[in-house]
Amino acid sequence: MGSDQRSAMRIAVLAGGMSSEREISFSSGKNAAAALREAGFGTVDLLDPADKGFLDDIRAGGYDAAFIALHGAGGEDGMIQHLMEYLDMPYTGSDALASACGVDKDLSKALYERAGIPVADGVAIRRGEKIDPDAIVASLGHDLFVKPAINGSSYGVTKVSDAQELPKAIERAFEYSSKVLVESCLTGTEITVGVFGDDDSLRALPIVEICCPDEVDFYDLSVKYVVSDSIHRIPARLPEDVYAQAQELACRAHRALGCFGFSRTDFIVTKDGPVILETNTIPGMTETSLFPDEVRHEGRAFSDVCAELVDMAIARHGCK
Repeated sequence: MGSDQRSAMRIAVLAGGMSSEREISFSSGKNAAAALREAGFGTVDLLDPADKGFLDDIRAGGYDAAFIALHGAGGEDGMIQHLMEYLDMPYTGSDALASACGVDKDLSKALYERAGIPVADGVAIRRGEKIDPDAIVASLGHDLFVKPAINGSSYGVTKVSDAQELPKAIERAFEYSSKVLVESCLTGTEITVGVFGDDDSLRALPIVEICCPDEVDFYDLSVKYVVSDSIHRIPARLPEDVYAQAQELACRAHRALGCFGFSRTDFIVTKDGPVILETNTIPGMTETSLFPDEVRHEGRAFSDVCAELVDMAIARHGCK
């Protein structure tokens, strides 16, 4: 799309929302809005779907496309995508079905397994079900991760190492989701792999290695949004064949869920190879987020990538 076309376009950046990731979403939205203005789009407005007048504003705004920067419930679960479909408005990222599949870690694991992607051993627990901590430990081991099945950004995630700690950790996870996953704690190097492009041009971005400080058990909120080259290492220090395998698996996960435009998939590289953790269908877009880091390391301007996401959204809409 040429600069003259972009200068005449109106883009609504959707950020904020109603999830526990509301403030992070605002940071993503502001960063994406600045990038779109830098890319030459004439009007870029930041709209919050949680505002009372949101529907009136987006209907009356004459927008050519919506750039979705909403994380968690209402953003990555298909809700806002359904609304954009109803309004007949082009929007960035995955459609409602892929979003719903990606946000449910239990469902996405089944799709990963079907696609031949290694997953961690685990069990899903629904609210109201009786649990037997000793049986879970006997099956999965003492070191476990307890996480909400539908949530993001490490909210409600607990690492436990004893059966007695499980009930409290499960109860905490239920604060964020009606379904909880308990998984074996994997030993290895944590990495994340961004994926970018449409169906014909899909490619994996440079891999980020997550290096948590010694005093932190895992990559949680205390370090996730900290600017530090000692935490994000690009490219990841992996053997060449493992590096290529992780990139291929990230593309396979993207396709298994039916994602579009971009995604970011997290892995633990064990002694047997990469094991998938989850796929983010709307990766963080803040100044310290992983996806923008990968884009910059590839040598591309973040503004160009955001503009291409809009271009892809409009092209997809035109094919319907």
